[in-house]
Formats: sequence, structure tokens, C-alpha cells
Amino acid sequence: MDPYLTVYGHVAIDQIVKVTRFPRDNTTEDVVEKTTLLGGTGTNVAVHAAGLGVPTALCAFVGTDLPAKFLRQISESGCIVDEVIEVEGYDTSQATVVNDDNMAQKVLFYQGPHGCASKLGIPMMKNASKSRYVHFVTGEPRFHIDCMSQIDGSISLDPAQEAHRIWNAELLNEAMQYTDSLFGNNYEFESLLKYLGLDSIDGVDKPLVVCTCGSKGTEAMIDGEKFHIPVVEANRVVDATGAGDSFRAGYYAGLYNGYDKHESLLIASATASFIVEEVGALTAMPTFDEVMERADPYLREI
Repeated sequence: MDPYLTVYGHVAIDQIVKVTRFPRDNTTEDVVEKTTLLGGTGTNVAVHAAGLGVPTALCAFVGTDLPAKFLRQISESGCIVDEVIEVEGYDTSQATVVNDDNMAQKVLFYQGPHGCASKLGIPMMKNASKSRYVHFVTGEPRFHIDCMSQIDGSISLDPAQEAHRIWNAELLNEAMQYTDSLFGNNYEFESLLKYLGLDSIDGVDKPLVVCTCGSKGTEAMIDGEKFHIPVVEANRVVDATGAGDSFRAGYYAGLYNGYDKHESLLIASATASFIVEEVGALTAMPTFDEVMERADPYLREI
């Protein structure tokens, strides 16, 4: 089966730790919980989408140290993994994620080979050339832009946390020539809007602009009309890691099942509500039926 969705982004090893509070400079705080899991924005979006029944391919460069159990986990989700490519001389990307008691989060990130993809000289277009949607998350901007320029499907740009430090005005404006949908959270849009010379998402002239705002819900521009997407209530909130990535996956699951953009964003919100209930981006994996059961009351209101 050809992929409906192809995702470009990091495959990473996530070390998630919890502290009571972040340490001040030159001080130490005890880690009260510690977990090592499969992660990375590319992995998170692709695995959740595949788990929701969307035919999905993942495109990423990894190091030779990626545990075999993690590659099996990606494959067993249903993801197409023939373009998850192992590169000699690199360790796999790693995120050290630190959460405090207030659910604030700080991250240290090692880029690995996907952060310098253009110098590897390895083409990665097989699956994207056959996909209806192609979603670019974290990774080297120049490599992603070069891929975008060769794609006929609908392109989503989602620079995530790298909006602040890897992207700039020149790169973003070049990428926007190929972009149909722009995703980010409210913190990331501070940089994205600055690069675009705009004051708000209302001025982004694209068919879809999605700005997630945590507990305040999501602001979206759909074909020039502004919508507020509410937070779908979770049973409990334990860890926000990967909630935004699962939101993206839920959106594509909605589209794949015939829902329009507005409905699909509500389905996205319902998907994210499951992920915050457990520690880790891929720990809580709802089925599409479970997501729809939780989304149904919200869909009835539109």
C-alpha cells in the first residue's frame, strides 16, 4: 500500500526525567523519576498516525546505536520504514526532557545525522513522491526545503522547537513557497511570525495555519477563516511529552477518514488528550475508535 502520509523528522532516544523544580545555575536538584523511551518528532507523528490506521511512511536518518527494539516498535505500529536509514559514524538523536511539578519542560537535544542530512548525500524521496500529505517536522532546514521542492502532494511545515534556533527568516520564507499548512505552538509562532514579518496567524496566507496553545486550546486559520479548537478533556494529566505530535497525527487520521479540516482538528485534540495521561510520547496509543468516542461530543457542537 502506498503511504497516505509521509513524515520527515527525527527518530530519537528520549530520556525523560522529572524534578520537583528546575535547578538554579550551579546548583543540583534530585531526579525523582527517570524513563528512557523511543521518541523524536518524526517518530511520534508517524507512529501515532499509523496506529490510528493512516498508511504512513517515516523518513529519517539514525545512528548505528539505535536499539533494535525501537526500530521494531516503529515497524510494528504499521509504519513504512524503508527510508529510516542507518548512517555510520553517528549516534542516534537524543532528547533529554526535564519536567517539573508545574508541567513546565526543558529539553537538551543532540541532533544526530538527521540534523546534517544534506551533507550525507542520500536521497529520500521514494515515499513522499507517492503520498497525499507530506509533513516536515524537525531536521535540517536545507535538506527539508530541497525535498519540498520535489514533492507534488500537500506539504505541511512544522519546525517545532527548532523554529527558534535553526530556522531563520530566509529559510522560512523559502520553505513557505512550497508549504500548504503551517503548524506550531504559541511559543514557536513568536519566532515564525517574526521571520514572516507578521503580527498574528491571521496574516499567514496559507490554506491551513494551526497554533496550539496548551491548556487554552488551538487557534486555526482554515481557508482564511479563524476557528478556536477546544482542549478535549483527559482523564488525568501526567506528562505533556509528545502531545503536540499526536495532535498532528490525529489531524491526518481525521482527513484520512473523510472529515474536513475543522472536524479533523477536533479529532486531533481528542487524540492529544490520551497522550498526556501517561509518561512518554508513545506510551498511550489510542485506537481511532477510542479517539472518535472522546471527540464525538465536541463534533456535535459544530
